[in-house]
Amino acid sequence: MHNKNSILATAKRTLETESKAIANLINALDDSFADAVQHIYNSQGRVVISGVGKSAIIASKMVATFNSTGTPAIFMHAADAIHGDLGTIQKNDVVICLSKSGNTAEIKALIPLIKSGKNKLIGITGNMDSILAKQSDFVLNTYVEKEACPNNLAPTTSTSAQLAMGDALAICLFELRDFSADDFAKFHPGGALGKKLYLRVADIVALNQKPQVQVDSDVKQVIVEISEKMLGVTAVMDTEKVVGVVTDGDIRRMLNKYEDIRTLKAKDIMTQNPKTISSDALAVKALEQMQDKGISQLLVMDGNTYVGIVHLHNLINEGIL
Repeated sequence: MHNKNSILATAKRTLETESKAIANLINALDDSFADAVQHIYNSQGRVVISGVGKSAIIASKMVATFNSTGTPAIFMHAADAIHGDLGTIQKNDVVICLSKSGNTAEIKALIPLIKSGKNKLIGITGNMDSILAKQSDFVLNTYVEKEACPNNLAPTTSTSAQLAMGDALAICLFELRDFSADDFAKFHPGGALGKKLYLRVADIVALNQKPQVQVDSDVKQVIVEISEKMLGVTAVMDTEKVVGVVTDGDIRRMLNKYEDIRTLKAKDIMTQNPKTISSDALAVKALEQMQDKGISQLLVMDGNTYVGIVHLHNLINEGIL
């Protein structure tokens, strides 16, 4: 049985091999990469991404990344393409083919079919002497010295290089399109990621009760309000204006400080200048503010109007944290 040090050594060697290979891609970038990005950007069609074997899996991931960052893309397996799926490629589409060797049978069969349709071909290959490299309109060099596999056989380093090159393409297009956080949110409406991009404080506070007392409310009223509204805090109002808050912590400090609390009012124990957030702010901004200030609630304001409380637990329940 291998010991832990041996396992960790293998893991480190694998990561070092792959990281060095990806770093070497920087020196392989040339005008062909920039021209490919510009062509995709100016294209009126989609990006059709194809490959076989492990390269097909990387191609599928590239499609997902392109689509989520504003570049319409579709996956086409190279083997399926030459057996009926070639209709996937439309008139204005740009085709990207991935192949480490650039000479696989399916890719060799697919290339002339792409060229006959007048579609531009971008080749991502580690072999600049291959048919794919020579026949492509734009070639992106993903040469790697060796695979991380000890036998230099299993696609590991080479697929990492392909993946990194695909990400480089996607992010360049992302920036050319001036893709904003709002745009990103449109493509990621579900899950925690989507909520960080579109969920606003107003969406959360609407589900909470609205605790509030007046400056002259007695301590019992304050405690009852905090307890009933179940947010660990209440706003303190001077008529319609927020002048402070009383939290669970303020109540505990009051009990430690005063022997007789019967004559105390909200104004006597409140914290002045409470932390607030606008109702139209993103919920993730509320989380950042809570973390920065070391607090668990914020008063939510619509201009000068108090509308309620957003609590850390709300953000946890929404998956923001």
